[in-house]
Amino acid sequence: MMDSEAHEKRPPILTSSKQDIAPHIASVSEMKHYLCGCCAAFNNIAITFPIQKVLFRQQLYGIKTRDAVLQLRRDGFRNLYRGILPPLMQKTTTLALMFGLYEDLSCLLRKHISSPEFATRSMAAVLAGTTEAIFTPLERVQTLLQDHKHHDKFTNTYQAFKALKCHGIREYYRGLVPVLFRNGFSNVLFFGLRGPIKEHLPTATTHSAHLVNDFICGGLLGAMLGILFFPVNVVKTRMQSQIGGEFQSFPKVFQKIWLERDRKLTNLFRGAHLNYHRSLISWGIINATYEFLLKII
Repeated sequence: MMDSEAHEKRPPILTSSKQDIAPHIASVSEMKHYLCGCCAAFNNIAITFPIQKVLFRQQLYGIKTRDAVLQLRRDGFRNLYRGILPPLMQKTTTLALMFGLYEDLSCLLRKHISSPEFATRSMAAVLAGTTEAIFTPLERVQTLLQDHKHHDKFTNTYQAFKALKCHGIREYYRGLVPVLFRNGFSNVLFFGLRGPIKEHLPTATTHSAHLVNDFICGGLLGAMLGILFFPVNVVKTRMQSQIGGEFQSFPKVFQKIWLERDRKLTNLFRGAHLNYHRSLISWGIINATYEFLLKII
């Protein structure tokens, strides 16, 4: 009799347990793209920040790789990771939004808009990139902290934000136009080409092979997009290195840089080879980490 009663009581307990767990599982499932994007960004920044700093100096001053490295050596090791907090905050947030919003918006648009999948996914990619631009102030402060001309003005992220405050909210968003252009179109190409590129790679049969394929796929895309949007980033860097004064348009700043660099395309792309390798490594790490975490969460 006791066994029978115990048996009859078990189903409600199990059902209740499932009902309690189900919302939690659904919540984790909905957020996993955001979480994976955030972790992938953290992993990437921690590894590649010194390379990014060398590249930044080349974009800003049009100097050779050797000269940029010598600049960093003169600055000393204590300044090597100076400015890492803004990109760490920015990239973990923006990549979480990039991957998470892209997935959410793709599903949302497919439900409410009857158009080809390519169109809805492209629209989702542009909207995700536009949302990322909200965090332009972090990219702006990173630029100021990495420029050795501002080393004597502020020593940390808080001081840099405080220095911009007296110029108004608009000052935090210098370089917004190139950021919007870069984010939107690079997202469309990244999400649009990621699948086709992976399909052309050798079929993976092990976890390590999948990891290698994801690294290659992300790396190739990142390197290609890094070269394609390199001039846009050069203009953005110049715009964001200024504090106060006139807000110059993208074409005007581009023209100024073009004249300063003797109207030579090779001078405009100075640092592009390092950017290629940095992007290859960075986006390889990001894509491989993202896909790996997506499988285990």
